[in-house]
Amino acid sequence: MKDWWKKSVVYQIYPRCFNDSDGDGMGDLNGITAKLPYLAELGVDVIWLSPVYASPQADNGYDISDYRAIHPAFGTMDDFDRMLAGAHGLGLKIVMDLVVNHTSDEHEWFRESAKSRDNPYADWYIWRDVTNNWGAVFGGSAWKYSEARGQYYFHAFLEKQPDLNWENPAVRAAVHDIMRFWCDKGVDGFRMDVINAISKSGDWSDGEADETGFSPVMGHIANGPRIHEYLKEMNREVLSKYDLITVGETDYVSPELACKYAGFDSNELNMVFQFEHMSLETDKIGRWAKKPPKLSDLKKTLSKWQTELHGKAWNSLYWCNHDQPRVVSRFGNDTQYREESAKMLGVCLHFMQGTPYVYQGEELGMTNAGYTDISQYSDVDSLNAYNDFVGRGLLKKEDMLERLAFTSRDNARTKIPWDEAERQSKTPGSVFAFYKRLIELRKERGAIVHGDYKLLLPESEELFVYTRAWKNEKLLVVCNFTSDRLQYSPEGCFENGEVLISNYGRNTYNPVLEPYEAIAVAAKM
Repeated sequence: MKDWWKKSVVYQIYPRCFNDSDGDGMGDLNGITAKLPYLAELGVDVIWLSPVYASPQADNGYDISDYRAIHPAFGTMDDFDRMLAGAHGLGLKIVMDLVVNHTSDEHEWFRESAKSRDNPYADWYIWRDVTNNWGAVFGGSAWKYSEARGQYYFHAFLEKQPDLNWENPAVRAAVHDIMRFWCDKGVDGFRMDVINAISKSGDWSDGEADETGFSPVMGHIANGPRIHEYLKEMNREVLSKYDLITVGETDYVSPELACKYAGFDSNELNMVFQFEHMSLETDKIGRWAKKPPKLSDLKKTLSKWQTELHGKAWNSLYWCNHDQPRVVSRFGNDTQYREESAKMLGVCLHFMQGTPYVYQGEELGMTNAGYTDISQYSDVDSLNAYNDFVGRGLLKKEDMLERLAFTSRDNARTKIPWDEAERQSKTPGSVFAFYKRLIELRKERGAIVHGDYKLLLPESEELFVYTRAWKNEKLLVVCNFTSDRLQYSPEGCFENGEVLISNYGRNTYNPVLEPYEAIAVAAKM
């Protein structure tokens, strides 16, 4: 089946904190290989690896110095090949993180480009004599002066992450060669980092500044004029030659734009990651809010993507990844009802249409890190924001620490508690066992994969209720997002329906919902 990825469930591994096989304090490829049976037992189909390439690790591997080499702390290429073979032997596919909007400033391409204005790599990056007021994603100006070249180079992220110049055909050809290298090795797809930023508009004028004093860079470079040309070329030259799963990380996209990137006839990507449901908490300090959004807003956003992509393009479904805090701490209750809310959130997401992505530890109900001091943080984004807002007196230290405790990327980057994982994998009723059943249901029920979606009770701030319908199948999903007992009586065809899954172990539907209860019912037609 060419579109096998529609029924698949993807598991993201952040290698540095997944499993350490040699005791050096950092996870590695051999550690991943050792846990492949655990992932096979969970029932996932695809493993997405965050970057394992050679890198100075200024941004935890998203600053690549050699796309054809493994970072030594993760192991060797032989270790990678063994991991890949081991995964394939268990029926698991491997997706690589393709980071080609930018490289490390220690990549040979950039070192050559920075030397002069007239060498073979001179225009592989974006150089200008004058700058503008654009602010990098991780803080500060998006421009850095090079003494050797006597010009400024553009970096949307860290100054150690210069952006490639995709206008140059030689750059695009080099990227295609890198992709072929990994495809020929046997990998099964790519997650493409900030891929909708690779086409810059050519308009380098100043923009409106925000609370940082800069104009946010992504608003200037996302969805540029040649982006679809570049992705169609990539598909024609590489992607169409292999049987792959592809997902593009795309900020600043609407469902309409997503259909251009991932439409069934777009000849670009299989799906995209969008961020609308991850960006609802914003307040006066932007994305560093310290409380969850209104449930009605979350439902409205997720439902919009369900209905507007249906029949046109494919959704990606996720609560967590390496850039987001833990969902149990974000939308659930990570103390009294940790297990219940972890299971409820799983049901809410996994019964929607699209390919679900499980971030490592999500299947265990892992929570935010609980850090209370800035010295405990290592994420460059969090540290830069703290230094900026506290340094300028916009926030008190205590307030910013409270915000980081809720939103920091470090919340997703704590180590997997493997003793607990092994215990849960052997325990009926655990969060792990519950996720395993969720994944099995996607394989069993066509309505989960193909069905129409309809939101019920759109204005409720307590209940997330929706139906899925396909052929002669109709499913009802009811999720209580509160610690209160609530009442909800479904329409007649569900009243005596088959309970597919319940985080309170129910065999029949009960109109009185317990705190953070989730239940999915198949109608008797």
